[in-house]
Amino acid sequence: MESVGTRLKNKRLEKGLTLEEVAKKTKIHINILRSIEDDSLVGVSPIYIKGFLKIYCKFLGVDPREYIPDYKEPQARTPFSTPASEQSGSAQKINFSKVFAFLPKIRIKVIVRGALIIIGCLLLFSFIKFISKQISIKKARHAQTAVVPVKSEKVTKIQTEKSQKIPVASQIKLGMHAKENCYLTIKADGRLVFQGQFRKGSSETWSAKEKIEFSLNNAAGVDLQVNGKAMPGLGRRGQAVKGIATKEEGLKIS
Repeated sequence: MESVGTRLKNKRLEKGLTLEEVAKKTKIHINILRSIEDDSLVGVSPIYIKGFLKIYCKFLGVDPREYIPDYKEPQARTPFSTPASEQSGSAQKINFSKVFAFLPKIRIKVIVRGALIIIGCLLLFSFIKFISKQISIKKARHAQTAVVPVKSEKVTKIQTEKSQKIPVASQIKLGMHAKENCYLTIKADGRLVFQGQFRKGSSETWSAKEKIEFSLNNAAGVDLQVNGKAMPGLGRRGQAVKGIATKEEGLKIS
C-alpha cells in the first residue's frame, strides 16, 4: 500500500506541477513539501504536520480525510489558528523557527550523501584505471613476445628514407621601412600583394620565389633591404622609381 507522501506526490505529478510551483502557491517551504512526499518529516509538531497536509491536500483538490489519520474538519478555524478555547480575538502567528528547526538536519544528510557518492565515484574511477593499466601491460608483454625480426636490409632502407630531407626552395625577400609617406605598389611573382599609402614609420617584408616588383612615388622616402642586406638610396625626394628584386640578379632599379 502506498504511503501518504507517495500518494500526494503521484497526485501532484498527475496535475503536472513541480515542487517549486506548489511552494509558491501554498507558501509552504519546498523542503517541507519534499519531506512530506518522502515521508521523512521529523522533528515537527503533529499539529503543524496536519496543517501542512491539509493545505497540500486542498491545493491538490483531494479530501484531507483520505490522507490525514483522525482528521476532523475544524469549525471556523484557519489552518494556522489556535483552538476556539484558546483564541483571544486575534489569530496567533506560528513560530516558524520551530518549523524549520529540522532543515539543518536535512542539509547535513544531503551533504553526507553527496560526499559518499563522490568518494564512490573516485574509487570506481581508480579501479577502472588500474584494470586498464594492467590490461595494457599484458598486451605490451604479449606484443614483445610476438615480434618478428626484420631483415637488416629493410631496416637500412627505412632509415635511409627517413633521413632524406626535402630541399627547401630559395626565396627572395624584400624589406622596406618608410621614412616619409609615399604611395607604394608591390607584386610578388606577378601577384599584387600591396598597393596604397605606405605611411611614415611603417616596416614590412615581402617574400617571393622568383621576383618582387615594386614602384613608389618618393625614392627618398624608404630604406630598402634585399635578403637582409641594406641597399643604397633609391633616389631623391619626390622621384618616382620602379624596381625588381630577383634571387639571380639581386636588385635592379629604373
